[in-house]
This record gives sequence, C-alpha cells and structure tokens, in this order.
Amino acid sequence: MADNIFDIEIITPDRVFYKGETDFLEFNTQNGEIGVYKNHIPLTTVLAPGIVTIHNGDEEKIAAIHSGFAEILGDKVTFLAELAEWPDEIDIDRAQAAKERAEQRLSNHTAEIDVKRAEFALRKALIRIDVAHHM
Repeated sequence: MADNIFDIEIITPDRVFYKGETDFLEFNTQNGEIGVYKNHIPLTTVLAPGIVTIHNGDEEKIAAIHSGFAEILGDKVTFLAELAEWPDEIDIDRAQAAKERAEQRLSNHTAEIDVKRAEFALRKALIRIDVAHHM
C-alpha cells in the first residue's frame, strides 16, 4: 500500500454511497474549495453543494454532493451528505427541467417566491448537469 493513501467514506441518509481509498480529494465547503492529502490537519467543515473528486493515481471518480458535513482526520475523510450522486445516477433531462424552472422563478419572482430556495435549486441542477457530463 502506498504511503500517501487514506480512507474516504461518503454516507447519505439512505446508504453508504462510497467507501474506498484515495491519494487526493477535492470538494467544496462553505468557505470555498479544498484539497486534501493524507495527514491533513484535523478539520470539521460544512459541505457546500458541488462536485467531489476522488483521485487515486491516474484514476479519478467524481460525484455530486448536495450539502452536509465533512470530517477530516489524518488518515480518513468522512462525508455525511444530504445527497450524493454518481454521474450515471443523474437524469440529465430532469436536471435541465429543474434548472429552467429555477431560472424562471428567479427572473419572474414575486414576494411569494423564496429566492434562496430557488437559488439553491438552480445550483443543485447546475451541479447535476455538470457531473452528468462527466459520464
């Protein structure tokens, strides 16, 4: 086993989404993008919706992550995510329709429209579309 390998586990309310090893991990937090190598300083952070990239040598796996928490320890990273999706699990047509609905709500919003919710829906749809294009 290589010296720079560490464990990663992504858990959602309905499944263990991923459990494996990586030598480098990239994901979004509320404070911006972060890259993690083995022996990163311990950190607990809030996940922001975005793409998680799991590197293992020349191999790369990507997934969409929609909110949650990350715990970074020296030899393990654990995500507790609201939702996680592989590219082949994403319905691109549904994501495109959700994007269009959110854009329409934002451009024609009235007092009854929850702008933050529409912005979140738009971001979620854009992430899904981006990840689906990596299939």
